[in-house]
Parts: sequence; structure tokens; C-alpha cells
Amino acid sequence: MQRRSVIALGLLSVGFPMAALAGSKDWRTLFDGRSLDGWTQLGDANWTLKDGAAKADNGKTGFLVSDETFGDVEIRAEFWVTDDANSGIFIRCTNPLKIGTASGYEVNIYDQRPDPSYGTGAIVGVAKVSPMPKAGGRWNVMEIIAKGDRFTVSINGKRTVDGVRNADFAHGRIALQYGLGVVKFRKVQVRTF
Repeated sequence: MQRRSVIALGLLSVGFPMAALAGSKDWRTLFDGRSLDGWTQLGDANWTLKDGAAKADNGKTGFLVSDETFGDVEIRAEFWVTDDANSGIFIRCTNPLKIGTASGYEVNIYDQRPDPSYGTGAIVGVAKVSPMPKAGGRWNVMEIIAKGDRFTVSINGKRTVDGVRNADFAHGRIALQYGLGVVKFRKVQVRTF
């Protein structure tokens, strides 16, 4: 038996999961639209659970912040927003009590952003988007890949950010943002590398 196999078997025998050895390849649901277990509310948004989604619509900024920290991760999130919504998915948030672009990356959901170059599908301050896709009025799927200092973003299968590099933040929490309009998240899944 090779040394590597012996080490793996030894780690498994003491309860160390094999996925931790090789990096998980399976999707894991962090949010299922029915429970906020594993998430902490921050700010004044009125998050409620209804019809299989978390919804906010009171015009007061707030976040749902994951209890878990992630480094290299792929995120797949289903969201619905009104045309005037200001939302986003923050990743690698290093300060879970103060979510913002000074402590993490914001993948924007903001169809009416005054500067559309950092609107829906962009990473604010890091990667512009052109042309900007519109997300308002329908369910959308956002996919984010953060691996090392490289980032890729897609909305509904269309690439909006392709392999941009930035090494400001290596790991941190995920935060779902509410800022304006009506915002719903019904599923957030992750898989780690």
C-alpha cells in the first residue's frame, strides 16, 4: 500500500472526513429558503421567510451573514429582485460585523446603479461589467468562483467577470445584502476546492 493511502486510511479511522483531504466536490446547501439556521442578521432590513425564500423590502440596509467562513469556494445563489433593487452577495467578508467593500468583495445586484460599470454582475471596485445584465422582475442564478486570487462571476449562465485577479481578501464570510426595493433569496449553495 502506498504511503499516501496509509495516511488517508489512518485519518479516516480517527474520523477525519475524506472530503477534507481532497477538497469537496459536492454542492452543499447553506440556505434553503425555509430556515435562517447558519445565518446571522445584521442591520435593519426586515428579512422574513415566506414561500420558500428570504425576503426584505423595507428600505433599511441589512445583511444575512453566514456563520461559516470560506476561502476557495464556488457559490450558486438563486435570487429575485425588483428593477429598483440594490442588493448583492458579499464574499470573503473579513469583518462579519461590518460588511462592506473595505472588508470583502461585493458581487453586485443593482440594475439601476448610477455607474452601471459596477452594476449587476460586477465586483464593486475590482471588476467592471459591460454590458450589464438586467436581473429585475425574475428569478436569476448567480454563480461565483473564488479560487486563490482569481474570480469568475456568471448570471443565468452568462459570464460577467472572467478570471479577474485580486488578492485583498483570502477568506471570510458570505453576506446576502438588502439595500433597496424588494429582494428575495431562495437557495444558496457552496462547494469548496
